[in-house]
Amino acid sequence: MANVVVVGSQWGDEGKGKIVDWLSEQADIVVRFQGGHNAGHTLVIDGVTYKLSLLPSGVVRGGKLSVIGNGVVIDPQALLDEIATLRKQGVTVTPDNLRIAENAPLILPLHRELEAIREADDSATRLGTTKRGIGPAYEDKVGRRAIRFMDLADLPSLATKIDRLLAHHNALRRGHGLGEIDGKAVYDYLAGIAPQVLPFMDSVWSLLDAKRREGKRILFEGAQGSLLDIDHGTYPYVTSSNTVAAQAATGSGLGPNAIDYVLGICKAYTTRVGEGPFPTDQMDNAIGKTLGERGREFGTVTGRARRCGWFDAVLVRQTVRTSGIDGIALTKLDILDGFAEVKVCVGYRLDGREIDYLPAGELAQARAEPVYESIDGWQEPTARARSWAQLPAQAIKYVRRIEELIGCPVTLLSTSPEREDTILMKNPFET
Repeated sequence: MANVVVVGSQWGDEGKGKIVDWLSEQADIVVRFQGGHNAGHTLVIDGVTYKLSLLPSGVVRGGKLSVIGNGVVIDPQALLDEIATLRKQGVTVTPDNLRIAENAPLILPLHRELEAIREADDSATRLGTTKRGIGPAYEDKVGRRAIRFMDLADLPSLATKIDRLLAHHNALRRGHGLGEIDGKAVYDYLAGIAPQVLPFMDSVWSLLDAKRREGKRILFEGAQGSLLDIDHGTYPYVTSSNTVAAQAATGSGLGPNAIDYVLGICKAYTTRVGEGPFPTDQMDNAIGKTLGERGREFGTVTGRARRCGWFDAVLVRQTVRTSGIDGIALTKLDILDGFAEVKVCVGYRLDGREIDYLPAGELAQARAEPVYESIDGWQEPTARARSWAQLPAQAIKYVRRIEELIGCPVTLLSTSPEREDTILMKNPFET
């Protein structure tokens, strides 16, 4: 049985929720392998809307095992709140259908406070984050001072680990002119929440290895998008984890040979939330506003309006390569219905020369100007099309041109938020 990784191929918000839900119905296990509760998925199942931030999408489907891997940073209170919300909607969440890696780092209130302080600063520390403590938690992981999930099961040794953590954070707080954090308050918070979350703890790498050997289908669910990757994204305007497909192995404890197919998700245009370079940004004109209104471009987690622009084939071609994408799921094609002309970025002009890649440097990225190719639009609707025969000829031409430019086939086409409005060319699980 094939195991499939789903990753965003732009800056996130590509419509992964619908695609992951469609795939999770076929999977036995759904795994989150990076990020935290800063990434939102909206699922609509039988007319009921579920908004997930931390939990894998499979949790809303009966008979699926959901797993949060070691690559995820976990806010235990946010975890409990999300579980409580789902239970009110009639979704059962127990250790029978949710397991959490014992070595996953925790997000604490001090992490959220630190990130909020940085984002409120008018200096260069502002990056447009969700202020949920994701970045500071990953900093502590790399700094080898994080409190991890398993530490909640060993309360006698927790105080020493908290002291090690606060030696760093209290120095930071003094630098910001803030009072120091009392270690006992941190201990009491963790000791109080431990009994509620520890039943979900497991040795995830071992669990997944056993399930894989049993022939179970595993779906690895990425958060955010490849252009927010800490190494391969538009640094420093990125998230604090690796979002490319290779992280599915590292962030779950399975080897890379466990991955059989990588499906990249991207919109038929481009969006971005927050700060950072965006070569095809159209938010200052009618095109960007029209895309935003039609596409209802507001962040699931933050509610912030997304910046909107034309499809950037250069960027998606790069993510196809850095994530090893085998096929693309192209979403929101219907949002382009009615445009007299659509444009695609096919290259950049930088300092008087044309290049076919986005440079790694922050200042060079900001100077890169898009080189566009214009394609005639279509007036007939693509919305709710479920076969190629129902698509206008110009819409098909647009999709085929995208395939040529990014060097990857479009294997799935979404024409509305409804899961049935999907044109499937290849099922990733049947590789």
